Amino acid sequence: MEEKKAKSYIIYMLLVVISVLGSVIFLAGEPGRAGEAGEELLLATTTSTDNTGLLEYLMPLFSARTGIDIKWISTGTGKALKLGENCDVDVLLVHAPQAEIDFVARGFGIDRRPIMYNDFVLIGPPEDPAGVRGKNVSQALQAIRSSGNFFVSRGDNSGTNKKEQTLWNSADVPTPDQEPWYRQSGQGMLATINMAAELQGYTLTDRGTYIKYEDVVESNPVLVILGEGDPDLLNQYSIIPVNREHCPNVKYEKAQVFSAWMAGKESQQLIGEFKLLDKKLFTPNAAQ
Repeated sequence: MEEKKAKSYIIYMLLVVISVLGSVIFLAGEPGRAGEAGEELLLATTTSTDNTGLLEYLMPLFSARTGIDIKWISTGTGKALKLGENCDVDVLLVHAPQAEIDFVARGFGIDRRPIMYNDFVLIGPPEDPAGVRGKNVSQALQAIRSSGNFFVSRGDNSGTNKKEQTLWNSADVPTPDQEPWYRQSGQGMLATINMAAELQGYTLTDRGTYIKYEDVVESNPVLVILGEGDPDLLNQYSIIPVNREHCPNVKYEKAQVFSAWMAGKESQQLIGEFKLLDKKLFTPNAAQ
């Protein structure tokens, strides 16, 4: 038992390090407002595009093709949108459609463009103590609530957290907050998955990050996919250049080049071919 706890702690620390490293990838010093220093394009993106390795896979080729240096910060979508609103970045790659539409409607972003998608999955212990396997997502959340088994939320206003809150509302049950079985990690997706594993509980994750988790634990995951395939679990990713009418110093032209390249034939093919453990992480859909 002690050996199992020690191994689990090591995995937890590894996942935390991966999440933290991703979140500070361009923060070599105090961040300035976009356009004030350097010629690099600054991207704010969700943790899943970074943790999965997708950006490290695509961005060197983008720079080689266009001559544009790009740096990014990975964070929850809510924080990424705030960085755009505050003129701290030039372009966003995020996954909370309604929040993105509102962001554009308020004049902070422009020319929102869908790029790719995957789906959210509900994961939990193989024994499935709440009995969610085979249920649709609304029934599954109701079962978790009724059973009192732990559910771990991101609790960070990320795209995944926003989707989770929407799903609780769709399940016709009060959105949990202070209930003893409902825990909020306030961390990235990988760390949240491991917290759920420690508690033998459930959580909602995007499929790409779950596959990365499988890879980190050498295909021996503590938590397995128990709910998937529901239409409400679609996870759309889109690019939004920051509006130069709101942020005059933003690198709008370079942001448009980035958006066009990500939607182009070469990048879309690369996104479709990107795999871990021989599993596809994202499906390109810029042409749809």
